[in-house]
Amino acid sequence: MIKFALIKERKTPPDRRVVFSPEKLKEAVKLLPEAVFEVESSDIRVFTDAEYLEAGFEVSQDVSNCDVLLGVKEVPIPSLIPNKKYFFFSHTIKKQPYNKDLLSAILKNNIELYDHEVIVKENGHRLIGFGRYAGLVGAYNGFRAMGLRDGLFDLPKAENLADLKSMLAELDKISIPPIKILLTGSGKVAHGAKEILDHLKIKKVDVSAYLNQEFKEPVYCLIDVLDYNKRLDGTKGSNKEFYIHPEKYTSNFMRFAGVSDMFIAGHFYGDGAPVFFTREQTNSPDFKIKLIADISCDINGPIASTIRPSTIAYPFYGYNPKTGSEVDFRQEGAITVMAVDNLPCELPKDASEGFGEMFLKHVIPAFFNDDKDGILSRAKMTENGKLTPRFQYLQDFVDDNPKIDEYV
Repeated sequence: MIKFALIKERKTPPDRRVVFSPEKLKEAVKLLPEAVFEVESSDIRVFTDAEYLEAGFEVSQDVSNCDVLLGVKEVPIPSLIPNKKYFFFSHTIKKQPYNKDLLSAILKNNIELYDHEVIVKENGHRLIGFGRYAGLVGAYNGFRAMGLRDGLFDLPKAENLADLKSMLAELDKISIPPIKILLTGSGKVAHGAKEILDHLKIKKVDVSAYLNQEFKEPVYCLIDVLDYNKRLDGTKGSNKEFYIHPEKYTSNFMRFAGVSDMFIAGHFYGDGAPVFFTREQTNSPDFKIKLIADISCDINGPIASTIRPSTIAYPFYGYNPKTGSEVDFRQEGAITVMAVDNLPCELPKDASEGFGEMFLKHVIPAFFNDDKDGILSRAKMTENGKLTPRFQYLQDFVDDNPKIDEYV
């Protein structure tokens, strides 16, 4: 028997998501009777304590008797329970400086950390995440920005709606003008955004038609890395080579920037890859994009106009291409930017249900089948107070922390 706990989210701003809904937990114990689940009481979770109690699960203030603690966002250092197994997004795998102390505390407290971000197949493809919901809400927010900026319609905030079904119902009330919309990416984020475009019945066109034709209706084009990058020597490249040797490529994005009105950024941006466009290019007469829903949200990175993350409370800002500075998103000549970095929080119910489905399929069984597919071993970042071999590259990151001895 293994005892799992759904822990209370304690990060600020509050996150209402959870690894498992009450219904999904019922499914879990039916599928794996040797798994026991307890729920830490929470007053912010999208599913109430009463709903878990009604589903037959114990709700308590103290889950220190459990073996495996399941959360979503980073656990604050004072709330860490030593000698436990934890699952959450630690945001440390890229040596994020703001979580150096957290990783140090995890090691000092002999915590076995499994990061949701590195729950992957053998080929490295992620199995768990909220990407689809980031795409859905990000695209919705992009159209919401357009409606507010241009006085076309007034979509409510996604966070004020009950669920995805309600959000889609709001989109049924609006009409999109004949604009060209560019969508980048090939993963769950891009596919989530594509669901919104398809729901709005916006016509999908290929690259050639998008670049060369005019349309009397709104259209969109979904592009991947070799559409907006080209090999420096002019020869034909490949996706595989681009991911391994991005330095052999340069951006070819401006051909799209010259014909697009709206850009939905749903791609993953790898270190060393060419930037999409520069600050200087945004000020060029050839740059026509006036609205960017940057779901990828890499700050001061590949998309020059994304100068900071925005928030659910204030999701939009303007970027002045002449000065490179922030202005009101409605200002004439500004590029409207949506760069919320925690988009799935706006659909906590659907996001939690979708996440639980993936977690039950891929992760919980691994505890009872000797981890036959290596899911747990690949995701385990720390063990016995040390980094596991797969994450040894983080050693200098924690060694460089003068406060490492404080977290016990």
